[in-house]
Amino acid sequence: MCLRLALLALLISLATALPSSHSANAPLPLLVWHGLGDNYAADGIKSIGELAQKVHPGTFVYAIRLDEDAAADRRASFFGNLTTQLDQVCTAISEHPVLSQTKKVDAVGFSQGGQFLRGLVERCDAVAVRSLVTFGSQHNGISDFQACASNDWLCKGAMGLLRTNTWSTFIQGRLVPAQYYRSTNDTTGLASDEYLEYSNFLADVNNERKVKNTTYAERIAALENFVMYVFEGDKTVIPKESGWFAQVNRTDGEVTHLRNRTMYTEDWLGLKKLDEKGGLVFRGVKGEHMELDDRVLGKAFKEFFGPDKEAEQLVLESWEL
Repeated sequence: MCLRLALLALLISLATALPSSHSANAPLPLLVWHGLGDNYAADGIKSIGELAQKVHPGTFVYAIRLDEDAAADRRASFFGNLTTQLDQVCTAISEHPVLSQTKKVDAVGFSQGGQFLRGLVERCDAVAVRSLVTFGSQHNGISDFQACASNDWLCKGAMGLLRTNTWSTFIQGRLVPAQYYRSTNDTTGLASDEYLEYSNFLADVNNERKVKNTTYAERIAALENFVMYVFEGDKTVIPKESGWFAQVNRTDGEVTHLRNRTMYTEDWLGLKKLDEKGGLVFRGVKGEHMELDDRVLGKAFKEFFGPDKEAEQLVLESWEL
Protein backbone atom coordinates (compact mmCIF):
# COMPACT_ATOMS: atom_id res chain seq x y z
CA MET A 1 0.00 0.00 0.00
CA CYS A 2 2.79 2.42 0.91
CA LEU A 3 4.52 1.70 -2.39
CA ARG A 4 1.33 2.42 -4.34
CA LEU A 5 0.73 5.66 -2.45
CA ALA A 6 4.32 6.76 -3.01
CA LEU A 7 4.05 6.01 -6.74
CA LEU A 8 0.75 7.86 -6.95
CA ALA A 9 2.29 10.90 -5.27
CA LEU A 10 5.22 10.78 -7.68
CA LEU A 11 2.90 10.63 -10.71
CA ILE A 12 0.87 13.57 -9.42
CA SER A 13 3.99 15.64 -8.80
CA LEU A 14 5.32 14.87 -12.28
CA ALA A 15 2.02 15.76 -13.89
CA THR A 16 1.98 19.05 -12.00
CA ALA A 17 5.57 19.89 -12.91
CA LEU A 18 5.34 19.14 -16.62
CA PRO A 19 3.95 21.71 -19.09
CA SER A 20 0.40 20.97 -20.19
CA SER A 21 1.65 20.22 -23.73
CA HIS A 22 3.62 17.27 -22.34
CA SER A 23 0.94 15.72 -20.11
CA ALA A 24 -0.40 12.35 -21.18
CA ASN A 25 -3.95 13.53 -21.92
CA ALA A 26 -2.96 16.70 -23.80
CA PRO A 27 -3.25 16.71 -27.61
CA LEU A 28 -0.03 16.42 -29.56
CA PRO A 29 1.30 19.59 -31.20
CA LEU A 30 0.18 20.03 -34.80
CA LEU A 31 2.36 21.08 -37.74
CA VAL A 32 0.55 22.77 -40.66
CA TRP A 33 2.21 23.33 -44.05
CA HIS A 34 0.37 25.43 -46.63
CA GLY A 35 0.33 25.01 -50.39
CA LEU A 36 1.63 26.82 -53.45
CA GLY A 37 0.88 30.55 -53.48
CA ASP A 38 -0.30 30.60 -49.86
CA ASN A 39 1.48 31.79 -46.72
CA TYR A 40 1.67 30.74 -43.08
CA ALA A 41 -0.17 33.84 -41.81
CA ALA A 42 -3.11 33.66 -44.24
CA ASP A 43 -6.62 33.68 -42.80
CA GLY A 44 -7.26 30.18 -44.14
CA ILE A 45 -4.27 28.74 -42.30
CA LYS A 46 -5.25 30.57 -39.11
CA SER A 47 -8.78 29.14 -39.33
CA ILE A 48 -7.35 25.64 -39.71
CA GLY A 49 -5.38 26.11 -36.51
CA GLU A 50 -8.46 27.43 -34.73
CA LEU A 51 -10.48 24.42 -35.86
CA ALA A 52 -7.79 22.02 -34.59
CA GLN A 53 -7.92 23.76 -31.21
CA LYS A 54 -11.71 23.60 -31.18
CA VAL A 55 -11.73 19.87 -31.90
CA HIS A 56 -8.92 19.15 -29.43
CA PRO A 57 -8.66 22.01 -26.90
CA GLY A 58 -5.11 22.79 -25.88
CA THR A 59 -3.54 21.85 -29.24
CA PHE A 60 -0.35 23.76 -29.92
CA VAL A 61 -0.42 24.66 -33.63
CA TYR A 62 2.70 25.60 -35.56
CA ALA A 63 2.22 26.92 -39.10
CA ILE A 64 5.42 26.11 -40.97
CA ARG A 65 7.04 29.12 -42.57
CA LEU A 66 10.21 29.85 -44.52
CA ASP A 67 10.17 33.52 -43.60
CA GLU A 68 8.45 35.50 -40.86
CA ASP A 69 7.36 37.97 -43.52
CA ALA A 70 4.16 36.53 -45.06
CA ALA A 71 4.89 37.87 -48.55
CA ALA A 72 8.37 36.35 -48.51
CA ASP A 73 6.92 33.05 -47.25
CA ARG A 74 4.53 33.07 -50.23
CA ARG A 75 7.42 33.70 -52.65
CA ALA A 76 9.26 30.76 -51.09
CA SER A 77 6.38 28.49 -52.10
CA PHE A 78 7.37 29.22 -55.74
CA PHE A 79 11.10 29.90 -55.58
CA GLY A 80 13.72 28.03 -53.58
CA ASN A 81 15.65 24.81 -53.22
CA LEU A 82 13.50 22.20 -51.46
CA THR A 83 16.51 20.47 -49.94
CA THR A 84 17.57 23.73 -48.32
CA GLN A 85 14.01 24.60 -47.34
CA LEU A 86 13.42 21.28 -45.57
CA ASP A 87 16.72 21.67 -43.73
CA GLN A 88 15.60 25.14 -42.64
CA VAL A 89 12.27 23.86 -41.34
CA CYS A 90 13.98 20.98 -39.53
CA THR A 91 16.35 23.40 -37.81
CA ALA A 92 13.48 25.71 -36.83
CA ILE A 93 11.66 22.77 -35.21
CA SER A 94 14.79 21.62 -33.39
CA GLU A 95 15.21 25.12 -31.90
CA HIS A 96 11.54 25.81 -31.15
CA PRO A 97 10.85 26.13 -27.40
CA VAL A 98 7.78 23.86 -27.55
CA LEU A 99 8.37 21.55 -30.50
CA SER A 100 11.91 20.71 -29.45
CA GLN A 101 10.59 19.42 -26.11
CA THR A 102 7.90 17.09 -27.39
CA LYS A 103 8.48 13.48 -28.37
CA LYS A 104 5.78 13.36 -31.05
CA VAL A 105 3.70 15.69 -33.21
CA ASP A 106 0.89 15.38 -35.72
CA ALA A 107 1.04 17.01 -39.15
CA VAL A 108 -1.39 18.18 -41.82
CA GLY A 109 -0.30 19.37 -45.27
CA PHE A 110 -2.29 21.07 -48.00
CA SER A 111 -1.42 20.53 -51.68
CA GLN A 112 2.39 20.68 -52.05
CA GLY A 113 2.72 21.13 -48.29
CA GLY A 114 1.70 17.48 -47.95
CA GLN A 115 4.65 16.00 -49.82
CA PHE A 116 6.97 18.49 -48.13
CA LEU A 117 5.81 17.25 -44.73
CA ARG A 118 6.40 13.68 -45.88
CA GLY A 119 9.91 14.70 -46.89
CA LEU A 120 10.32 16.18 -43.42
CA VAL A 121 9.24 12.89 -41.84
CA GLU A 122 11.86 11.06 -43.89
CA ARG A 123 14.75 13.50 -43.53
CA CYS A 124 14.42 15.36 -40.22
CA ASP A 125 15.82 13.84 -37.03
CA ALA A 126 14.31 16.64 -34.95
CA VAL A 127 10.71 15.58 -35.42
CA ALA A 128 8.79 12.33 -34.87
CA VAL A 129 5.38 12.45 -36.54
CA ARG A 130 2.58 10.23 -35.27
CA SER A 131 -0.12 10.92 -37.88
CA LEU A 132 0.41 12.61 -41.25
CA VAL A 133 -2.70 13.82 -43.10
CA THR A 134 -2.48 15.33 -46.59
CA PHE A 135 -5.11 17.01 -48.75
CA GLY A 136 -4.70 17.16 -52.53
CA SER A 137 -0.96 16.55 -52.35
CA GLN A 138 1.26 15.44 -55.22
CA HIS A 139 2.94 12.39 -53.69
CA ASN A 140 3.66 10.85 -57.08
CA GLY A 141 4.45 14.20 -58.63
CA ILE A 142 2.77 16.22 -61.35
CA SER A 143 2.81 15.65 -65.09
CA ASP A 144 1.69 19.17 -65.99
CA PHE A 145 1.99 22.60 -64.40
CA GLN A 146 -0.98 24.34 -62.88
CA ALA A 147 -2.84 27.25 -64.41
CA CYS A 148 -2.39 30.65 -62.74
CA ALA A 149 -4.92 33.34 -61.98
CA SER A 150 -4.92 36.11 -64.57
CA ASN A 151 -3.43 38.65 -62.15
CA ASP A 152 -1.01 36.33 -60.33
CA TRP A 153 2.24 37.40 -61.95
CA LEU A 154 4.38 35.58 -59.40
CA CYS A 155 2.72 32.29 -60.37
CA LYS A 156 2.89 33.08 -64.08
CA GLY A 157 6.58 33.90 -63.86
CA ALA A 158 7.33 30.64 -62.07
CA MET A 159 5.31 28.51 -64.48
CA GLY A 160 6.92 30.21 -67.46
CA LEU A 161 10.38 29.37 -66.16
CA LEU A 162 9.36 25.79 -65.45
CA ARG A 163 8.55 25.20 -69.09
CA THR A 164 11.92 26.45 -70.35
CA ASN A 165 14.21 23.67 -69.14
CA THR A 166 12.69 21.62 -66.34
CA TRP A 167 15.72 19.40 -65.76
CA SER A 168 18.46 22.03 -65.70
CA THR A 169 20.41 22.46 -62.47
CA PHE A 170 19.25 26.08 -62.36
CA ILE A 171 15.53 25.21 -62.51
CA GLN A 172 15.77 22.17 -60.22
CA GLY A 173 17.59 24.24 -57.61
CA ARG A 174 15.28 27.26 -57.70
CA LEU A 175 11.73 26.53 -58.91
CA VAL A 176 9.72 24.67 -56.30
CA PRO A 177 7.06 22.94 -58.50
CA ALA A 178 9.79 21.71 -60.88
CA GLN A 179 11.21 19.70 -58.00
CA TYR A 180 8.10 17.52 -57.79
CA TYR A 181 7.51 17.33 -61.54
CA ARG A 182 7.71 13.70 -62.69
CA SER A 183 8.12 12.93 -66.38
CA THR A 184 7.36 9.42 -67.61
CA ASN A 185 8.04 7.14 -70.52
CA ASP A 186 5.11 7.56 -72.96
CA THR A 187 5.02 3.83 -73.73
CA THR A 188 5.44 2.26 -70.30
CA GLY A 189 4.20 5.05 -68.05
CA LEU A 190 7.23 4.50 -65.80
CA ALA A 191 9.51 7.27 -64.55
CA SER A 192 11.75 8.76 -67.24
CA ASP A 193 15.53 8.53 -67.10
CA GLU A 194 15.91 12.31 -66.95
CA TYR A 195 13.57 12.53 -63.95
CA LEU A 196 15.48 9.81 -62.08
CA GLU A 197 18.79 11.50 -62.82
CA TYR A 198 18.00 15.18 -62.34
CA SER A 199 15.03 15.50 -59.95
CA ASN A 200 16.18 17.51 -56.95
CA PHE A 201 13.46 16.36 -54.57
CA LEU A 202 10.74 13.89 -55.55
CA ALA A 203 12.86 11.06 -56.98
CA ASP A 204 14.80 11.09 -53.72
CA VAL A 205 11.97 11.24 -51.17
CA ASN A 206 10.04 8.60 -53.18
CA ASN A 207 13.11 6.33 -53.08
CA GLU A 208 12.86 5.72 -56.84
CA ARG A 209 16.56 5.61 -57.60
CA LYS A 210 18.54 2.35 -57.64
CA VAL A 211 20.20 3.01 -54.29
CA LYS A 212 17.45 3.10 -51.66
CA ASN A 213 17.55 5.10 -48.44
CA THR A 214 16.44 2.60 -45.81
CA THR A 215 15.94 5.37 -43.23
CA TYR A 216 13.19 6.88 -45.35
CA ALA A 217 11.33 3.58 -45.44
CA GLU A 218 11.77 3.02 -41.71
CA ARG A 219 10.38 6.44 -40.83
CA ILE A 220 7.34 6.14 -43.05
CA ALA A 221 6.61 2.64 -41.74
CA ALA A 222 6.87 3.99 -38.19
CA LEU A 223 3.94 6.39 -38.68
CA GLU A 224 0.75 5.52 -36.87
CA ASN A 225 -1.36 6.90 -39.70
CA PHE A 226 -0.64 8.27 -43.17
CA VAL A 227 -3.93 9.60 -44.52
CA MET A 228 -4.20 10.83 -48.12
CA TYR A 229 -7.23 12.81 -49.27
CA VAL A 230 -7.83 13.27 -53.01
CA PHE A 231 -10.32 15.80 -54.36
CA GLU A 232 -12.69 14.03 -56.73
CA GLY A 233 -13.06 17.09 -58.99
CA ASP A 234 -9.42 18.19 -58.83
CA LYS A 235 -8.29 19.86 -62.06
CA THR A 236 -5.28 21.62 -60.52
CA VAL A 237 -3.23 18.57 -59.60
CA ILE A 238 -2.46 16.65 -62.79
CA PRO A 239 -2.97 13.77 -62.35
CA LYS A 240 -5.15 13.98 -59.25
CA GLU A 241 -4.45 10.29 -58.49
CA SER A 242 -0.94 11.38 -57.53
CA GLY A 243 -2.43 12.17 -54.12
CA TRP A 244 -2.76 8.40 -53.57
CA PHE A 245 0.67 7.54 -55.03
CA ALA A 246 -1.03 6.20 -58.15
CA GLN A 247 0.73 6.27 -61.52
CA VAL A 248 -1.13 7.42 -64.65
CA ASN A 249 -0.04 6.58 -68.18
CA ARG A 250 -0.29 9.84 -70.14
CA THR A 251 -0.83 7.97 -73.43
CA ASP A 252 -3.86 5.86 -72.59
CA GLY A 253 -4.87 7.26 -69.19
CA GLU A 254 -4.51 3.89 -67.46
CA VAL A 255 -4.19 4.25 -63.69
CA THR A 256 -1.89 1.94 -61.75
CA HIS A 257 -2.86 2.08 -58.12
CA LEU A 258 -0.22 2.13 -55.41
CA ARG A 259 -0.73 -1.46 -54.29
CA ASN A 260 -0.03 -2.64 -57.86
CA ARG A 261 3.18 -0.65 -58.22
CA THR A 262 6.71 -1.96 -57.72
CA MET A 263 7.43 0.75 -55.18
CA TYR A 264 4.76 -0.88 -52.99
CA THR A 265 5.44 -4.58 -53.64
CA GLU A 266 9.18 -4.08 -53.02
CA ASP A 267 8.35 -1.58 -50.25
CA TRP A 268 10.81 1.11 -51.30
CA LEU A 269 9.21 3.62 -48.93
CA GLY A 270 7.75 1.60 -46.06
CA LEU A 271 4.20 2.07 -47.36
CA LYS A 272 3.51 -1.67 -47.51
CA LYS A 273 4.58 -2.19 -43.90
CA LEU A 274 2.45 0.76 -42.85
CA ASP A 275 -0.49 -0.64 -44.82
CA GLU A 276 -0.13 -4.07 -43.25
CA LYS A 277 -0.55 -2.58 -39.79
CA GLY A 278 -3.61 -0.60 -40.89
CA GLY A 279 -1.96 2.81 -40.99
CA LEU A 280 -2.23 3.65 -44.70
CA VAL A 281 -5.55 5.39 -45.40
CA PHE A 282 -6.99 6.49 -48.77
CA ARG A 283 -9.84 9.01 -48.67
CA GLY A 284 -11.82 10.86 -51.33
CA VAL A 285 -13.50 14.21 -50.85
CA LYS A 286 -15.93 15.98 -53.18
CA GLY A 287 -15.03 19.23 -54.87
CA GLU A 288 -12.20 20.93 -56.71
CA HIS A 289 -8.66 21.37 -55.46
CA MET A 290 -8.65 22.62 -51.85
CA GLU A 291 -12.43 23.08 -51.70
CA LEU A 292 -12.58 22.06 -48.06
CA ASP A 293 -15.14 22.73 -45.40
CA ASP A 294 -14.88 22.49 -41.62
CA ARG A 295 -16.95 19.32 -41.55
CA VAL A 296 -14.37 17.30 -43.51
CA LEU A 297 -11.42 18.87 -41.71
CA GLY A 298 -13.00 18.53 -38.28
CA LYS A 299 -13.76 14.86 -38.85
CA ALA A 300 -10.15 14.21 -39.92
CA PHE A 301 -8.77 16.11 -36.93
CA LYS A 302 -11.02 14.21 -34.52
CA GLU A 303 -10.15 10.82 -36.02
CA PHE A 304 -6.39 11.13 -36.42
CA PHE A 305 -5.14 13.85 -34.07
CA GLY A 306 -5.46 14.58 -30.37
CA PRO A 307 -3.86 13.01 -27.26
CA ASP A 308 -1.15 10.38 -27.47
CA LYS A 309 -3.03 7.18 -26.65
CA GLU A 310 0.18 5.27 -25.96
CA ALA A 311 1.22 7.80 -23.32
CA GLU A 312 -2.26 7.68 -21.77
CA GLN A 313 -2.08 3.89 -21.58
CA LEU A 314 1.33 4.02 -19.88
CA VAL A 315 -0.05 6.32 -17.19
CA LEU A 316 -3.09 4.08 -16.69
CA GLU A 317 -0.87 1.02 -16.39
CA SER A 318 1.29 2.83 -13.83
CA TRP A 319 -1.76 3.67 -11.76
CA GLU A 320 -2.76 0.00 -11.74
CA LEU A 321 0.52 -1.10 -10.11
